[in-house]
Amino acid sequence: MSPRLRDFRHWLALAPVLVFLTVLFIYPVAQLLWLSVWSREGGVTSEHFARFFHSPVYLQVMLVTLKIAFWTTVLCLLGAYPLAYLLSTTGPNTRNALILWVLMPFWTSFLVRTFAWVVLLGRNGAVNSWLKSAGVVDESLELIYNFAGVMVGTTHALLPMAVLTMLSVMQTIDPNLMKAAGTLGARGPRAFFRVYFPLSAPGVAASGLLIFAVTMGFFITPILLGSRKESMIAQLILFQVEERLNWHFAAAISVVLLAGTAVLFFVYDRMVGISALAGERRDEYAPAAPRLARIGAWLSTNVLPRIGDLIAQMLDVMDKVLPAFGRRREARMGLWFVSMAILAFLVIPAFFLIPVSFTEGEFIEWPPSGFSLRWYREYLDSPVWQGATIRSLLVGVATAALSLALGIPAAFALTRTKVLGRSAVLAFTVAPLIVPHIIVAIGLFYLYAQLGIVGTSFGLVMGHTVFAVPYVVITMMAALKNYDVRLDQAAASLGATPRRTLFRITLPVLRAGVFASFIFAFVRSFDELTVALFVSGGLATTLPKQMWSDALLKINPTLAAVSTCLLVFITITILASEYVNRRKFSK
Repeated sequence: MSPRLRDFRHWLALAPVLVFLTVLFIYPVAQLLWLSVWSREGGVTSEHFARFFHSPVYLQVMLVTLKIAFWTTVLCLLGAYPLAYLLSTTGPNTRNALILWVLMPFWTSFLVRTFAWVVLLGRNGAVNSWLKSAGVVDESLELIYNFAGVMVGTTHALLPMAVLTMLSVMQTIDPNLMKAAGTLGARGPRAFFRVYFPLSAPGVAASGLLIFAVTMGFFITPILLGSRKESMIAQLILFQVEERLNWHFAAAISVVLLAGTAVLFFVYDRMVGISALAGERRDEYAPAAPRLARIGAWLSTNVLPRIGDLIAQMLDVMDKVLPAFGRRREARMGLWFVSMAILAFLVIPAFFLIPVSFTEGEFIEWPPSGFSLRWYREYLDSPVWQGATIRSLLVGVATAALSLALGIPAAFALTRTKVLGRSAVLAFTVAPLIVPHIIVAIGLFYLYAQLGIVGTSFGLVMGHTVFAVPYVVITMMAALKNYDVRLDQAAASLGATPRRTLFRITLPVLRAGVFASFIFAFVRSFDELTVALFVSGGLATTLPKQMWSDALLKINPTLAAVSTCLLVFITITILASEYVNRRKFSK
């Protein structure tokens, strides 16, 4: 096959996802850019931006948004690093079992996790009940509806993403490097912070980028767990669209938010490389590397080791006070203890919803009063809840199928070929993960209104696929990275055509990655609220939107019953998928 024909086939595999994202991601966002500089009277103007930057209220909201995003990023990185390190240094069986627990909250509905913290931290919640029964406090503490409540909710929501992003990079670090450092006389802590810690920096940077960018677009957690003091910029956009119908000003705010995200995205790509999101590395020392890449390499080879030395010296002092601190066995036990505490923080809160869902009372409180199936009957007998559940299931399956059709060919092309501009294509493909979802949702609503597809399941599937495709591409790229291409070469040597090799050898071997991609896309769609808020139009109500509508009126035990059903459904799905994968692998 000629190189020109091969390049054509590679671009043919990339074309569907590129065209799809151009039409449903780039174009809607571009429309918002145009609206932000267009006046209602007609003509280009900067009045919308001037209004934003000249108002102390809006600037204060922007500072609050940056503050919440910063501290959420810090807390997620501190919590995710030890857990990701443990996962990367354990055996395959232990790692797979622990990853299931990490993924459990990631695959559980975001609203379910938020309601769980209401049950735990509310005035009549479990924590306040325990504190009062133990005599620690006389009156309930204000644990939510403040900055602390927002921090708990955002950290809990994004910590699994940070763990998985770090893990993808940590798994590429050669464990023999630590052993080599040990043979040269470096103690465990010094070897770790001088060797392992700098090599894991791209994963930390990738996690920080994702967490910060996603938090910037949050509005669900501040509304449910925060107060007016914790209002974020996404809430301003939501208010301008839903209450004021001021599309131009909402677009201007969106552009400000998008510009900040784009700067972060650009700096990260130049310093670390966007491929780190998929667990890959680039040659940071290449002569043609851009200036920011050379700065990133200098930080990695000079600054990080010095930080590592400082930490190692602190650990040496601690080792003199506590001699057991530096021993490998005790350090490993400490790592397990910290990691299990983090896993408990991720997993346990959702299970507090189960007892509350069986209460006889009218309110969510702890402990629940009596035992009743009343709230489950209200959920199962309600045509509104039934319709929303069925629609979410159908839209989720359709979204997952479309995401696989678009994402798998793109992952093959990006992994197995040297496509011209590969880094730019990968950055474009994963951009929906970085751009705040509310910006894309508003842009889609404006586009759908012009096309007349607001309130349709088709519109929901298209909108959900925009956010699901990046997960498929990243997951499949990670699976292909560990695939032995000699299997394909052996099939070709025996006369198999490329098509037969793909469907008889490659995809069956990669079935675990394909299935994981399907589950990621399905759950991402099933849990998507932002798009549904705008493009459903009150007609194609999904389960998350129905839960959101009820929560704004009153957080009652019906929401706990629905959340419990979702928790059971997702748990069964995860366990069934793990059983199927293990059974197929054992054959």
